Amino acid sequence: MTRIAQQAKRVSASIPTIRRLPSYLQVVKLHRSEGFDVISGTVIAEELELEAIQVRKDLAVTGIVGKPRVGYPVDELISAIERFLNWDSGCRAVVIGAGNLGSALMGYKELKDHGLTLVAAFDMSLDRIGSRNNGPTVYPMSDMQSVVLKREAKLAILTVPARVAQNVCDKLVSAGIRQIWNFTNVRLRVPEDVLVLREDLSSGYAVLTVLRGIYS
Repeated sequence: MTRIAQQAKRVSASIPTIRRLPSYLQVVKLHRSEGFDVISGTVIAEELELEAIQVRKDLAVTGIVGKPRVGYPVDELISAIERFLNWDSGCRAVVIGAGNLGSALMGYKELKDHGLTLVAAFDMSLDRIGSRNNGPTVYPMSDMQSVVLKREAKLAILTVPARVAQNVCDKLVSAGIRQIWNFTNVRLRVPEDVLVLREDLSSGYAVLTVLRGIYS
């Protein structure tokens, strides 16, 4: 598949499809570790309690085509999913806010496994400044723009208090950041060429608390 065709596939893929692909990748990698060379859409579907036709439709956006009654070569399928997700090309990122959540993300190994390299972190508290064993060096917020430019970071993970989120966001945009993974509860205002993905942890917890009464 050409690069232009691959980009077109990405644009046409739905958000739910994109969100399911990492789960498929995990199942396929586990299958490979158990010595299998081929995996069917049905096996993936059963493992994740999905419909097989949904799995096949989702995998089709990666450009791979399975063989009827045989399945997909696992190595080719892994490469196809990682290539579609851009996990094979790498991304340089910074963490803004080195508190509990920021520190947890800095120590999350799977981010690195998926091509995300954390090149720096920033915090307002002087107690958190310095190098760390489980992550990047933490710099003072006053150094943020210069370090972002120097390290050529393209993505920022935002875990700062809500009261400063927009101000920090504005500075990141000025420094050239065009992708922001927003873990605050603030709906950020950004230019049209900046992509923001908001992870609302409280919304996810709200679903659990409501459903808890049904399953308890």
